[in-house]
Amino acid sequence: MTTQATVAPGRALSRLPGPAWFQEYGVYAAVAALLVFNAAFTEHFLTVDNLRTQLVQVAPVVIVALGMALVIGTEGVDLSVGSTMALAAALLPLYLGYGLVPALLVAVLAGAVVGAVNGTLVSVVGLQPIVATLALFVGGRGLALVVADGQLKQIANPDLLALGTGSFLGIPLVVLIAGALALAVAFLVHRTTFGRQVVAIGGNRPAAALAGLPVKRVLTGVYVLCGVFAALAGVLATARLTASDPSSLGNLMELSAITAVVVGGTPLSGGSVRVLGTVAGALLMQLLRATLVKHDLPDSTAQMAQAAIILAAVYVARERRSR
Repeated sequence: MTTQATVAPGRALSRLPGPAWFQEYGVYAAVAALLVFNAAFTEHFLTVDNLRTQLVQVAPVVIVALGMALVIGTEGVDLSVGSTMALAAALLPLYLGYGLVPALLVAVLAGAVVGAVNGTLVSVVGLQPIVATLALFVGGRGLALVVADGQLKQIANPDLLALGTGSFLGIPLVVLIAGALALAVAFLVHRTTFGRQVVAIGGNRPAAALAGLPVKRVLTGVYVLCGVFAALAGVLATARLTASDPSSLGNLMELSAITAVVVGGTPLSGGSVRVLGTVAGALLMQLLRATLVKHDLPDSTAQMAQAAIILAAVYVARERRSR
């Protein structure tokens, strides 16, 4: 009797979810809980129009967060993604006269150049990622304002606007693009040599260099991809808003992307990239904000709730790492 009473609580405690469980599945449980709550207590939440709106709003965040996940997987960070979005948006009106494809190529090329500069500063010059990307966080938006003459410009190109408002089989194009990019990044991480190199470098960069991995090339590559994804998100956001506004487009996007990645289970210490978790993390933040707004709570409450979730996610990751 005494032995059973002593052992049973220990066994029960061992079955309780620990840091590993929360880091692996916590974001999915939180998304499910929010969906159940809203289905029960939020009017018109399950309508097609509302669900469509939520997905359209979260799509640019997902795209930027996918690139950020690759960077964080190498134990880095990119603070310039919001400015890259603004720069891509500023360039679009200048080249739409030549057609949609040339304008898209210029915008994406600008993102690649920003990423290449960030990657070079990190991998070749040896600057800390937060310092290297902070320079373009400030300078990139300034350059975007110079390119746009500091003015908001309306977009009238029907082909570009179709990217923001069009749909295929009832699914918004921006959502389809975000989903396709998520699948592409998942394939890149789990099925290619480049993806394995990203994880290896993030796990132990000195050991990866000693093993002969192309550390500088891989680091530059992830920042280029992050810049390209941010530029594409800027294009899609501009198409949805029907205007190019480099002064406000992408503001705080870097924080939203980092939040989605961290809450999704990718550790800031690198060595892992969780693509599905990143998508779920972005969706969680969107649902949280939408839930609070629909229940007449100010947006500042959503920001404080997001801060609490970030702290919890970082704490869980630290506890798991220490164990």
